[in-house]
Amino acid sequence: MAYANGFTPAMKMGFVFSSQISPKQRYPLVYPSSKCGFLLKFNDGSFKYQNPLFVAKPISIKRKNSVELDQFVTSDDEEEEEEMGDGFLEAIEELERMTREPSDVLEEMNDRLSAKELQLVLVYFSQDGRDSWCALEVFDWLRKENRVDKETMELMVAIMCGWVKKLIMEKHGVGDVVDLLVDMDCVGLRPGFSMIEKVISLYWDMGEKDGACLFVQEVLRRGIACNEDDPDGHKGGPTGYLAWKMMAEGDYRGAVRLVVRFREAGLKPEIYSYLVAMTAVVKELNEFAKALRKMKSFARAGLITEFDLEDVKLTEKYQSDLLVDGARLSKWVIQDGSPSSLRGVIHERLLAMYICAGRGIDAEKQLWEMKLVGKEADGGLYDIVLAICASQKEAKSTARLMTRLEVASSPQKKKSMSWLLRGYIKGGHFSEAAETVMKMLELGFYPEYLDRVAVMQGLRKRIQQYGNLDLYIKLCKSLSEANLIGPCLVYLYVRKYKLWVVKMI
Repeated sequence: MAYANGFTPAMKMGFVFSSQISPKQRYPLVYPSSKCGFLLKFNDGSFKYQNPLFVAKPISIKRKNSVELDQFVTSDDEEEEEEMGDGFLEAIEELERMTREPSDVLEEMNDRLSAKELQLVLVYFSQDGRDSWCALEVFDWLRKENRVDKETMELMVAIMCGWVKKLIMEKHGVGDVVDLLVDMDCVGLRPGFSMIEKVISLYWDMGEKDGACLFVQEVLRRGIACNEDDPDGHKGGPTGYLAWKMMAEGDYRGAVRLVVRFREAGLKPEIYSYLVAMTAVVKELNEFAKALRKMKSFARAGLITEFDLEDVKLTEKYQSDLLVDGARLSKWVIQDGSPSSLRGVIHERLLAMYICAGRGIDAEKQLWEMKLVGKEADGGLYDIVLAICASQKEAKSTARLMTRLEVASSPQKKKSMSWLLRGYIKGGHFSEAAETVMKMLELGFYPEYLDRVAVMQGLRKRIQQYGNLDLYIKLCKSLSEANLIGPCLVYLYVRKYKLWVVKMI
């Protein structure tokens, strides 16, 4: 037989029919399952097949010899009674004899078997103790005869998932699971991404996360095609899906390492997986930055000790390593022949990485790279990069980014200048911050109260250190003319010259 040395020996699952049972004992009685499925009852034992993909609506089928069958399938029809034909049981018995090819038996009985009866034939031979390869042969014949509807396809997928789950539970190697997908491919149930996705989910949901990684690695090693209808890599694949599963549980670093490890091992993850890993780099950098801010606030409050030099070096190295991984991933996307439509996405991911890491010059470069490939960044991103560059006192980058304001609307101009001001304040560059405040006042923009206070406090500290009053007085005068502060006397003690300075503004 064509199936005598096929699926069963490779899977080692013992799905072979026992010929010791007489034909009379082989007639199945099928009862309704309380969990929406099939319950096949034999004289020599019982088996319950559950298919959660089906919506329960009973169709009662009765025939002579007190054989009853209640089948749960998806149906929009009302409950109906129909006579079960003799062809169903005869087909089961003839297929179990294994004297002829299943396709010959089914071809001969084609007109005598309904779609529901053929589905039950699939269920029957998919059970423990039966020849499971015969179920694949039956499905293959149905496909060739164009008799596989949506319901039958869902049934076969559910059967396959049951087989996979059994393999995982019995600790079979990932090679056996991949062999099953290959066998499915032989009968027309292609192991595309959706099928592999189901297997990855089964591993993941059963707590076999290492098994999921080994399974995807084996799929890549064998070069099983997953996205033949998606050559540009927009729909994803096994590596990207597994990386996404890791990200969903917060393991961003693990998702990055997974993709990098596969690539460095000589495998070829799909292009989409690189983009997923780049997103994971962004999320990890963002979480790392939030953790650093929280640690610094604890240090200022005296709850923990300040970072020493070694701690600072370790944090910088961790951040740099993530950025290196992100840059490598972006290069691999291009090397593997990414379509032009993904170039903007690549630069967008890199931009997000450098923003999270506070790399102003690198972030500014990505803004222009995005523009060159026809993907304009949101105005808010320009403002964020402007603030980062201002905090790092990158004068050239700040000047280039400020050129956008020449054609910007008045509200957008005020918003951008506010970001510029806060960048200078954060970096401790209070002379530049004071000049920005006065420039805003000249344009008719009023800086926020807290921003004004921060600038004046910063200048006062500088006066105590260096004794230069001119800029502070000039700022106070501009604020007074804008009615933001009232006329006042400025009392300052200049340590450098050891004298009090009193001046009327």
